[in-house]
Amino acid sequence: MSSINIAIVGVGNCASSLVQGLSHYRDGANETVGLMHWDLGGYRPSDIRVVAAWDVDARKVGHDVADAIFAKPNCTAIFCESIEPTGTKVQMGRILDGVADHMEDYADDRTFVVAQEREATKDEVIAALRAAKVDVLMNYLPVGSQEASEFYAECALEAGVAFVNNIPVFIASNPEWAQRFVDAGVPIIGDDIKAQLGATIVHRVLTDLFAKRGVKLERTYQLNTGGNTDFLNMSNHRRLASKKVSKTEAVQSVAAERLEDENVHIGPSDYVPWQNDNKVCFLRMEGAMFGGVPMNLELRLSVEDSPNSAGVAIDMIRCAKLAKDRGLAGPIDAASAYFCKHPRTQMTDDIAQLEVEKFIAAA
Repeated sequence: MSSINIAIVGVGNCASSLVQGLSHYRDGANETVGLMHWDLGGYRPSDIRVVAAWDVDARKVGHDVADAIFAKPNCTAIFCESIEPTGTKVQMGRILDGVADHMEDYADDRTFVVAQEREATKDEVIAALRAAKVDVLMNYLPVGSQEASEFYAECALEAGVAFVNNIPVFIASNPEWAQRFVDAGVPIIGDDIKAQLGATIVHRVLTDLFAKRGVKLERTYQLNTGGNTDFLNMSNHRRLASKKVSKTEAVQSVAAERLEDENVHIGPSDYVPWQNDNKVCFLRMEGAMFGGVPMNLELRLSVEDSPNSAGVAIDMIRCAKLAKDRGLAGPIDAASAYFCKHPRTQMTDDIAQLEVEKFIAAA
């Protein structure tokens, strides 16, 4: 099989974990630990190459990706220190709504230091994608970056590059955008990456379990705290609308009966700086069992947020490349349903897994 050339928009904590992971598995360490698939359709993690990247932070722009992933404000766990230079320098991107206004109220090491360079034009991004022969463009912009995400989606469309939308901006699940990718003959996977073992997947599995075991779910909440830039960004609740919709719908879609709005609360709760990239989820579910007898479940989950998504991202990249190899276009529904919170077509996770395996095995 050929290599998979990827481009990254937003060289933050998630990108750091992804790039570290590519080196970690390329060196042969723990070949299967932490990966859902070692070989996916003939592609292995070692086949993935970062050939282009964009950011707007002065501490990252102009630096090799191997160095930029460790620059502030990144604060995720370092599990692979021996990363060879990629030969790919981070380019100045397009800001638009990618940096929230309230970020200026915080110290430099916790937020963005916007580079004083000319922003990239659409033509320049498209030219760079083509010159680097990019197969898949990874969107890792901050939550709430609607305009900026659409800008890079446009670039992917015109360059003929598969698009993986890791954030809760609705593109793959938006009928108009979905049709544009179909018309352009370009595959897309999205929206909003679902972590390997995070709050959403655990909440979904338990909600599905309630339904399958005949327990009526009556009320539930999911509260999350963290100290990375993502949580700081989301402390501006105006940027949270799509995130709350994405996380809530991911749970509602597997419930036996949809809960009334007042009986479900799911979303980021608070920014706690000293947690850094550690995310803590507090989950409560209340229901009625046999005879209407009440029950409740409480769970606390603590995970390093960005590595929790990186293994999923590696699978999304390879599925996007398979789709491109096969000439598929538009949303790849099986991969989107299994790997994302807000796909065009929701499925329970067991069904989505079966559909993904069928997709991978298809000739």
